[in-house]
Amino acid sequence: MKENVKQVFGTYEWAVENANFINGCSNNCKYCYSREMAIRFKRKTSENWSTEEINYNQFNKKIKKVDGFIMFPSSHDITPVNLPSTIIFLKKLLEAKNNILIVSKPHFEVIQSICNNFSQYKKHILFRFTIGSKNNETLNFWEPGAPNYEERKRCLIYAYENGFETSISCEPMLDRNTVNLISDLQDYVTDFIWIGKANFLLRRLTMNGITDSETIERAEKLMNSQSDSNIKMLYRKLKDNPKIKWKESIKRVLNLEISTVKGLDE
Repeated sequence: MKENVKQVFGTYEWAVENANFINGCSNNCKYCYSREMAIRFKRKTSENWSTEEINYNQFNKKIKKVDGFIMFPSSHDITPVNLPSTIIFLKKLLEAKNNILIVSKPHFEVIQSICNNFSQYKKHILFRFTIGSKNNETLNFWEPGAPNYEERKRCLIYAYENGFETSISCEPMLDRNTVNLISDLQDYVTDFIWIGKANFLLRRLTMNGITDSETIERAEKLMNSQSDSNIKMLYRKLKDNPKIKWKESIKRVLNLEISTVKGLDE
């Protein structure tokens, strides 16, 4: 692992490298940082972001072994549409003896297929399922193309019962019911539950072309719910739970140490 002079944040809190081979994502999340970056650098537009396109340069490149976790994917998701290509790509990552952090808003057929295809690589796979709310209306509003809560929970249980290491990303939190969410899921988590704020929300919504009054109003309400005082209150409720980890956005509020080592995952 490489020591940085700067504090790490984002995906580098979890992994030393990222792997991706798709441009675009059918989840179509309104707050998506990858969507923001793709639009900013003119790789995609707001209108065609949800159309998934294979980047064959990335798909065909030679895979090397790295020291630490590779996060896959980090700028798109694994969906039923790209599942066949994902199985090929993931096989190359694992055959190179890498440890893979699979991060997804999971579809059941996807997770079932990965578990069935790569059961021999259990020691090299850690699932991290992104679940920001138990409320399906909330999930559908912010993540209109992603699976509902029940399907994501089903994926978590399936991976857990099939002997895979499991974790949760509750980043961004999408409401104030995080404690209830954790209570409902933690029995199926072998690793950790990461909690983080909605980062740069208004900027990302603007870049992503989502500026209707309802979204902006709900964004402002969400940001207000993640005020410093509310974050500190959440911390007091969860600080004794050994499965909880805090993302950089919350560590700053709490004056907790922020790592300078990529992929430390703590």
